[in-house]
Amino acid sequence: MTEYLTVSTLTKYLKTKFDRDPYLERVFLTGEISNFRRRPKHQYFAIKDDKSVIQATMWAGVFSKLDFDLEEGMKVNLVGRVQLYEPGGSYAIIVDKIMPDGVGALAIKLEQLKKKLTAEGLFNPDFKQQIPNFSRKIGVVTSPSGAVIRDIITTVNRRFPMTDILLFPAKVQGVGSAEAVAARIKEANQRTDLDVLIIGRGGGSIEDLWAFNEEVVVRSIFESRIPVISSVGHETDTTLADFVADRRAATPTAAAELATPNTKVDILQYLATSETRLTSMTQRYIVKHQEGLTRLQNSVVFRQPERLYDSYLQKVDSLTTELNNRLRQQIQSDQQEQTLLTTRLKSLRLDQKLVTLQRDLASGTDALKRNVLAYVEQQKNRAEKAYDNLSLIDPVKIVKRGFSIARTQDGDVIKSVKAVTDKQVLDLEVSDGKIKVEVKK
Repeated sequence: MTEYLTVSTLTKYLKTKFDRDPYLERVFLTGEISNFRRRPKHQYFAIKDDKSVIQATMWAGVFSKLDFDLEEGMKVNLVGRVQLYEPGGSYAIIVDKIMPDGVGALAIKLEQLKKKLTAEGLFNPDFKQQIPNFSRKIGVVTSPSGAVIRDIITTVNRRFPMTDILLFPAKVQGVGSAEAVAARIKEANQRTDLDVLIIGRGGGSIEDLWAFNEEVVVRSIFESRIPVISSVGHETDTTLADFVADRRAATPTAAAELATPNTKVDILQYLATSETRLTSMTQRYIVKHQEGLTRLQNSVVFRQPERLYDSYLQKVDSLTTELNNRLRQQIQSDQQEQTLLTTRLKSLRLDQKLVTLQRDLASGTDALKRNVLAYVEQQKNRAEKAYDNLSLIDPVKIVKRGFSIARTQDGDVIKSVKAVTDKQVLDLEVSDGKIKVEVKK
């Protein structure tokens, strides 16, 4: 009788075959990444060619060590082991190592970082700073023992010997070189006496120049307030530092020339030309004003200066005569008006009116006094009458006539029998004191 296997038994058997097969323990596979979507930890995607597809798994520890980003459609070479997943009955390759196919991982990483920083605008020409025409002090970030600093010193001394050079020594290759270069750029920016900053090193492979492709260096150059000239590698070498710098120089000598655009000879020629132009302008100015001075000296005003004020003397005489005539007319007019006013005052006979008003005032004063005295007497009588009426209801006077006032111990007046209780103690207020009593009924 035929014995049938369970699905799990068959799957377990196949998994054992996969695990023990020496050809599946280390597989070298090439293909194209498919269905890739970055996940927080472990990565799951597929590797395919034009005919087949295999699922791939990359654990978080392997993925974190990659120095480039996986992308959909990227051609890769990978090393891994094939495993069968029992619950799903599917198999996949567990990736131990992966690298881009055709071009190096560094080139991929460089292109990806360039794309990212371009999107952020770090290579935008609008952010480039101008290199000054005259530099009093130039900073140089490079190796203290390389040929770069010697070439820069030689070129600057030849072109503009008045310029000082300040070296910021840095490791420019190997582990920690990117951080060292970035730290020196930030150190240079803490100073206030630098006009331009040169960053450079000699030529080499992409690995040798990689420090100048690191994001930390690119961002430090972008954030530099000092204009930066990049001189990394040979003329054919290009790094991200060249893209972000304010100017790129093919060689250290070219960088020194960019940092000193005007040479000592240019300055001397400019001074000589300026001196000639200034002398010529001064001479023309003097000749022009000498001619003007001569014209003034020969003018009628200087030969006959009295002509300047002849007309003014005549005008002063004319104005003086006119002023005197107007004053006389004004005086005559004022005298006539005064005479008219005097005549009008006499016709009004104010002296008689004043006597009449004084008599009326005396009469009115007497009448007012009489009226005031009568009013005061009337008010006095009313006040005395009101006082007598108030006295009739004065409690003190009522008590003196033989009456008494009953009060509680708190001083409240008893106005009704309802306000007291049996055995309540009261005070009877009489004319010469108080009597304490007790209510019986």
